[in-house]
Amino acid sequence: MKTGRDFYSAVIRQVRNAGGRTGLAGLCMPGLKTRLRAMSCLVGTVCIASGADGWAQAATTTTQPAQQHATTKTGATSAARHTTTAATAQPAGLVNHQAPEVINVARSRQANDGGGGMMRLETAPHAVQTVGKQFIDMRSPTSTALDLVKNLPSMNVTTPDSSGMEGGQIQTRGLTDLDMGLMVDGAPAAAAKYMAEDIDSENLDSVEVTPGSSGTDLPVMSAAGGVMNEHSHTASHKFGGMTDFSYGTNNLSREFIRLESGDIGKTGLRSYFSFSNTHARSWMGSGINQRKHIDFGLQKDWNNGSTARLFLSWNSEDFTIDAYPDSTAFEAYKHGGTGYGRNSDPTSDNYWKNNNDHWNQIFLTAPIHVVLPAKFTFDLQSYFSFGQGWDASPGNNTAYGANYSPSEGRNYTDYFLENESRQVGVVAKLGYDIDRHNHVSVGYWYENNQTIQSYPLSYTMANGAAPSPNASAYQNTYSNETFGVSGVNAGYELHALFIQDTAKYFNDKLQIHAGFKFVMSDAWNKGWNSAANGWTYGKNLTPGASVGHNGANTTEPLPQLSIGYTFNDHHQIYINAEGDYRQPSAVDLGWLTPVTGQSMLKNQYSIKEELGYRYHDKYVMFDLALFNYNVTNRLMDTYIGANQYMPIEAGNQTMRGFDAMVATRPFHGFSPYASFEYLHATQDSNVTDPTSGITYAAKGKQAIMAPHIMANFGLTYKYKGFFANGSVHYTGAQSVALDNSERIPGYVTDTLSLGYHFKPFMYAKSPTFRLNFTNLTGSIVRTGAMGAIYHAGTQGGYPVYYGASSAMGRYANGNSFMVEPRFTMTGTISTSF
Repeated sequence: MKTGRDFYSAVIRQVRNAGGRTGLAGLCMPGLKTRLRAMSCLVGTVCIASGADGWAQAATTTTQPAQQHATTKTGATSAARHTTTAATAQPAGLVNHQAPEVINVARSRQANDGGGGMMRLETAPHAVQTVGKQFIDMRSPTSTALDLVKNLPSMNVTTPDSSGMEGGQIQTRGLTDLDMGLMVDGAPAAAAKYMAEDIDSENLDSVEVTPGSSGTDLPVMSAAGGVMNEHSHTASHKFGGMTDFSYGTNNLSREFIRLESGDIGKTGLRSYFSFSNTHARSWMGSGINQRKHIDFGLQKDWNNGSTARLFLSWNSEDFTIDAYPDSTAFEAYKHGGTGYGRNSDPTSDNYWKNNNDHWNQIFLTAPIHVVLPAKFTFDLQSYFSFGQGWDASPGNNTAYGANYSPSEGRNYTDYFLENESRQVGVVAKLGYDIDRHNHVSVGYWYENNQTIQSYPLSYTMANGAAPSPNASAYQNTYSNETFGVSGVNAGYELHALFIQDTAKYFNDKLQIHAGFKFVMSDAWNKGWNSAANGWTYGKNLTPGASVGHNGANTTEPLPQLSIGYTFNDHHQIYINAEGDYRQPSAVDLGWLTPVTGQSMLKNQYSIKEELGYRYHDKYVMFDLALFNYNVTNRLMDTYIGANQYMPIEAGNQTMRGFDAMVATRPFHGFSPYASFEYLHATQDSNVTDPTSGITYAAKGKQAIMAPHIMANFGLTYKYKGFFANGSVHYTGAQSVALDNSERIPGYVTDTLSLGYHFKPFMYAKSPTFRLNFTNLTGSIVRTGAMGAIYHAGTQGGYPVYYGASSAMGRYANGNSFMVEPRFTMTGTISTSF
């Protein structure tokens, strides 16, 4: 390959020949100096172009962080400082470097953000709704991903506490979080109720929601409602870190620190480690919540563009299980001030220490991207999660304790004991560039998901607290059986094959993505007990044992087609269509008593279509998505108390509507944002309660937990070091029973963030103080149902306990609800170092 010096020599020869002279005399002709200068500039440009391959190779080894807004100057500047021993200096712009020149191009990570990070510019041929880092950094560190996406147009989020330890629930386009793929870095993560287990908010770079779509290559089993993907922090190239401390309402205190290794020698490795500790009391009634959390990230980069990442988290928490009010308890609180929370009376069934959740969780994901020769790439993503713990609830003279003898004069504690909740899987994908337009990939997905759970009984401790269910001193015997008398091993093993092609034409203006995934699943639900011949976790007893078991082998075809076309720099349209399915989760199956010969719940299947339009310029960005869903054999969960749910079949459902969102880039410091959703969701069939055998007239009614209207408004303001963000969310009235016999009215929630970035001081590179407020108006509103019910009235499935009374519990009167926590304020000081 010719070098810059070769091109320069060729030009010199041409100039000499043009003058008809040889040697240096040929350079002395009038006018040739001017021509030579011009030609030198041209040759310098050609040199850079001819060295593009070398530049690309060097660029991969000198990648700069996005936050470094700098460009390394080369060329003329270097030439000015370059000296040689020759009598005549080289012409400006031509430098004989031993290595290729390096041009570093950096771009602000906020360039595509609007509304202060509440909206991001998207180009994918399907609906995408994303909150960015600058918005995350304005919110309280106690925020989970659920708190951060509350103002997206397709999301209605309900959270039971203000400390971020108890997660929450999602309603999206007439579906729920149980119909969504909830992920961290593309790997399946904890359910929405336990999202705080996965990652700390300081280690979130963005949260992306695709409400009507899931990638063909994603390891998601349940994605009719789309995917919410949390993108973790990328380790810094520089040694340092950050820390923050928060204190707020409800005796909240939280400490966080993250340490960055920076680049470790010349290994290409960099990593970070963070730890947080959170303590808070329940916002209503008595109770203490505590959480400890560790995040660890590791990244390795290679010169050819290959990368490997690792994200690992550990979470340990103990929190009070809230008493979720039915309509009777809620109205008594709203109009009479009678609280429904746990109490501090050790003799009461409602004592907070006898209603608690204890859990430990490990989560790991390790995506690897390998660039291979001959236009091939290989991706491997493995993931693993493992949890153990228990939920405690009163066992005295209730539906759970009806068989217990009251003559012993001692309180009982019932447990949901999960000895193992394990999920392990891997996705392998081989990609190939067929030509400059098409990239095709084929892959395989494997997952094994299992729960081993039981329902033991213990005596309550003398101080009224629940002991560990494994503490032999408190284990109870009854009905001539022993502790851990029975339980369930439930789960599934899944194999899937997929193929997809992404094509781009007309200078990438036209994007076409087509994919197909075929899923094969083997699900099981096996009972066990402590019979004379013994038992083993996860195994059926010998033939003839008095335990049931059932299972199902299913297959599901999942096609996908997306087409997007960008007319110019401002306008884009797209269409998207796909099929998705959901099978009962391992925990869902664990709550269904296995009966030999009885069929398991059928899978849910959804067909979805989207039509979208996007517009953006240097001032504003706008996004509109119209959608249509048809769901057959809808699976839902009904709340059975003590943080536990049981799956039910809820017939067929249709959802139609649109999402719209608009935001501006900063204008005199202001960045407004607004979004709106209209949803028309109907129940397409009547439903039958299998327990009572009653069929309820639900066909044609508004679908449960599917409000017609949701709207959001947000405003961000920044001036020098000062920043502020306010948001308002509205959710319309909704049904909370399948037959519409119980409803809740619409409601409004709000948040406010205020803060100031101070100038660097000594080791504090970004000292910041901020205040975060929620429920500024102190509204007392129900934000969502805990689950589905067939019909209003007494729910005979589980007992509830309310307030200071020590009397035994009663059955819920209708559905149970999450209520917006009272006004809260959190103050935070933070800095990087």
